Amino acid sequence: MSQLRVKVGLGSCGIAAGAQRIYDHLELIHQKNPEQWSLEKTNCIGICYSEPLVHIEFNDELYIYGNITPVGTEQVIESFLQHNTPPSAFLVYSSQLPASENDFINNQVKWALKNCGIINPEKIEEYEQMGGYQAVLKIQKWSPDRIIDEIEKSGLKGRGGGGFLTATKWRLASKQTKKNKYVICNADEGDPGAFMDRSILEGDPHGVLEGMIIAGKAIGATKGIIYCRAEYPLAIKRVQIAIEQAREKNYLGKNIFGIRGFDFDIYIKEGAGAFVCGEETALIASIEGKRGMPSKRPPFPAIKGVWDLPTVINNVETLVNIPTIINKGAENYARLGTEKAKGTKVFAITGKVKKSGLVEVPMGTPISTVIYDICGGTANGNKIKAVQLGGPSGGCVPAHLLDTIIDYDAIIETGAIMGSGGMVVMDESTCMVDVAKFFLTFTQSESCGKCTFCRIGTLRMLEILEKITSGEGEIEDLEILEDLALEIQSNSLCGLGQSAPNPVLSALKYFRDEFEAHIIDKRCPALQCSALIRYEILADRCVGCYQCRKVCPANAIESNDRRIHRIIEENCIRCGACYEKCRFDAIVRS
Repeated sequence: MSQLRVKVGLGSCGIAAGAQRIYDHLELIHQKNPEQWSLEKTNCIGICYSEPLVHIEFNDELYIYGNITPVGTEQVIESFLQHNTPPSAFLVYSSQLPASENDFINNQVKWALKNCGIINPEKIEEYEQMGGYQAVLKIQKWSPDRIIDEIEKSGLKGRGGGGFLTATKWRLASKQTKKNKYVICNADEGDPGAFMDRSILEGDPHGVLEGMIIAGKAIGATKGIIYCRAEYPLAIKRVQIAIEQAREKNYLGKNIFGIRGFDFDIYIKEGAGAFVCGEETALIASIEGKRGMPSKRPPFPAIKGVWDLPTVINNVETLVNIPTIINKGAENYARLGTEKAKGTKVFAITGKVKKSGLVEVPMGTPISTVIYDICGGTANGNKIKAVQLGGPSGGCVPAHLLDTIIDYDAIIETGAIMGSGGMVVMDESTCMVDVAKFFLTFTQSESCGKCTFCRIGTLRMLEILEKITSGEGEIEDLEILEDLALEIQSNSLCGLGQSAPNPVLSALKYFRDEFEAHIIDKRCPALQCSALIRYEILADRCVGCYQCRKVCPANAIESNDRRIHRIIEENCIRCGACYEKCRFDAIVRS
């Protein structure tokens, strides 16, 4: 009988969906017959919408079972053991059989995520079996210039949002003559709905460490810091395990691979969760024990960074690509993508989409391909209204521009930005004024307060948006919003302030009619802004069951002699409780 390998997806998303219960259940069963099958851990493979996931490797084929229970998993394993055949129940992916999520996986091209959901992230041996640390061995005799030249040929740009050429940053730091230098991994992922970096750290921590070692060799650094927000406890735990394992194997520390003078070590710095600390200079201040506030550039961190020493800062996705580029060759990486944007990009897909999760596609892929061909369109069949790209610093790409390709310049032309890779899908039920308010609320609360334009300007913009969504807006407010936005963009010190108005400006550009409907008609077309929603009971449908009256917290519903109910407009607080309770579709919103 072939050895059966069972792996449970124990990423944060899987654990939240009940994967730990499955693993604990299987562990008890496995103890009775450990010779028949093996039980292992892995991480998220990106099919987050079908968690919890159980991976089964059988006869060199992979089968993934999703939305599964502990008992269901036990039954699947028994089917393999007794019948030597994969059961169809719970099957979501197969390398051989038809399954519901085959397109989701097969339509991707994985470089950054190639090990996520495949290996056990807590076992360095599994990373080594995938070619781990061979890139470090390969470059140990290379000169710094040769390493940087290879990264330059690949065309790799920073995946944290700035899109700056990685090799250019490395070369600048390499030329600095100071003896001590630093490599920092920026894992301060703070965009709402973004979880790319977390998943990579949880699923392939050694890939990030190896990328940092190569960066250290390239610039002449012997120390590395992973700056990770404390809200990622599982990621921090697995990175710490990886660091300790790498030290034991002599991949970190003094004389790596036994080579005299090849020194590099890494430690973790936990951040307190300030969004502004994703900005390089604020991140450096936080590492130094100061308040996380940005400072003027130049000098750039590559010249004067942490503790005034030359410092290269790359984000998680950028670093995890480095070993694969070295192993597979820069030319192979550069073949993917467009002329100005090489390689692949990882996106965290959330919102009103059928299949939410992690997707990695080549640069140059149309946004529509990601949304429709990979993620299956909207969850409820509604038409897509827009896609928010770049998080709070980004903007909304309307439905008629969804054929825009994933490319830094092409996305900027729409008024959005690539950002770190958050992609929020919005359908017809989404109010674009409310979306603009949501993102501005986030950036306003995360402003460090150093710049007057960012601190006060975003607050004034937010007050105007709140005024509009409450039905008190005036048409002049739109011009004031645009003027404030341009001033904030021009006069803020760091990227947070400079990009904070983007969601508002893009919403005004493409959905101005929705703003005007809120102001002129005093209505919300998407029926999301409660102050602008009106409820009415249709007399010909009302059966007088009194259920709406029972749930109304404001006593705003009365009935006549025939028990037909009516909403008292002046008393209604527009909570929607009556609308949700009515079983006869007798209450309508407008």
